[in-house]
Amino acid sequence: MISGDPKLTVVGAGPGDPDLITLKAIKALESANVILYDALINDKLLKYAPINSEKIFVGKRKGCYAFQQEQINELIVARAKSHGHVVRLKGGDPFIFGRGAEEIDYVKQFGIETYVVPGISSMAAVPAYRGIPLTKRGASESFWVITGTTKSHKLSNDVALAAKSTATVVILMGMGKLDEIVSIFSSEGKQKTPIAIIQNGTTKEEKVGIGTIETIGNIVKEKQLSSPAIIVIGDVVRERVKLNSISEEIIQNQKVVSNQIEI
Repeated sequence: MISGDPKLTVVGAGPGDPDLITLKAIKALESANVILYDALINDKLLKYAPINSEKIFVGKRKGCYAFQQEQINELIVARAKSHGHVVRLKGGDPFIFGRGAEEIDYVKQFGIETYVVPGISSMAAVPAYRGIPLTKRGASESFWVITGTTKSHKLSNDVALAAKSTATVVILMGMGKLDEIVSIFSSEGKQKTPIAIIQNGTTKEEKVGIGTIETIGNIVKEKQLSSPAIIVIGDVVRERVKLNSISEEIIQNQKVVSNQIEI
């Protein structure tokens, strides 16, 4: 039964840590009649949705698709017409390799209202959680953000262009092409360039490997790193700052509470 006019809100869920959801995203979830969510979103975010809302998993992992993109597009339209407000919940930011714009383009053809709530992108948040600034005075004046796998399942040609620059290079969805990436940077004489690979960034399952272009292959094997992961290449990896861990912050907060009780 329809509840309100047909509407789609494409929402960025952030990089994995459920605390990195925005207030506007929470408000969208709270008003949703249907939520179509991806594989990389934190399931804890679904608690913000009304209990009686329909929640449909439409994600994909390592080539295994719950729905094809065409089916997702059609499902959005069908549920918007039958239920009202559909929230399309996507990991990171839906307009950064998230296909959010494609889904909105499709839905607009049917006269459905469309909105977007930007999310905190993994391309910046994941390195930041590890103390890696994408730019730093004296180390990097700019950065590239590149998809490791294009629509044709090949490595983006932009990686070769980025390797010629002094910019920080952030590659998403690139673990399957790591050997190619290493080869391209090596051909530019950058074997000693620092590189960080961060798997499941901002979550409790986070794993990190840090080395250079010439050593990262062995580090990946040693630490058994795999997708989903962010690849960061550039001098900023060497310039990373030391941060306290989230667990240390929790412990400190507990100590403060304990001291207050004792007083």
